[in-house]
Amino acid sequence: MKTKMEPFKVIGITVRTTNENNQAAKDIEALWEKFITENIQGKIPNKVDNEVYSIYTDYEKDHTKPYTTLLGCKVEHLDHIPEGMTGKSFDGGDYIKFTAKGDLAEGLVINEWFKIWSMELGRSFTADFEIYGEKAQDASDAEVDIFIAVK
Repeated sequence: MKTKMEPFKVIGITVRTTNENNQAAKDIEALWEKFITENIQGKIPNKVDNEVYSIYTDYEKDHTKPYTTLLGCKVEHLDHIPEGMTGKSFDGGDYIKFTAKGDLAEGLVINEWFKIWSMELGRSFTADFEIYGEKAQDASDAEVDIFIAVK
């Protein structure tokens, strides 16, 4: 489903990674672990809500080349970015929304990405993201929205 996203700002933690040799799976898992164990969410100032955004941006070219993953929360402004965190503004624009439903522990999200990577969507590779909100709280029966930037 095509949808228009308004510009938004996020503060969180980042890792530069690549999908080659399954590197991203390791790096992003480590990023999530840090996010949870260090209570990053609780340290983010001016949060708009408690949804967690996993954003893929700064693509070198496309999903086969290096990119940055930013794990954080939407904020009102970037006036105060805590040490060790990154703040970033996103322009919004045209997106296609996918919703993955099922068990997070069974590769729910990555399996949805495998489908997305094989589709012809006319991707713009500006910023793609997942939103983990209320419906993602129950890991065994989660619902995660994935937004893919398109031209």
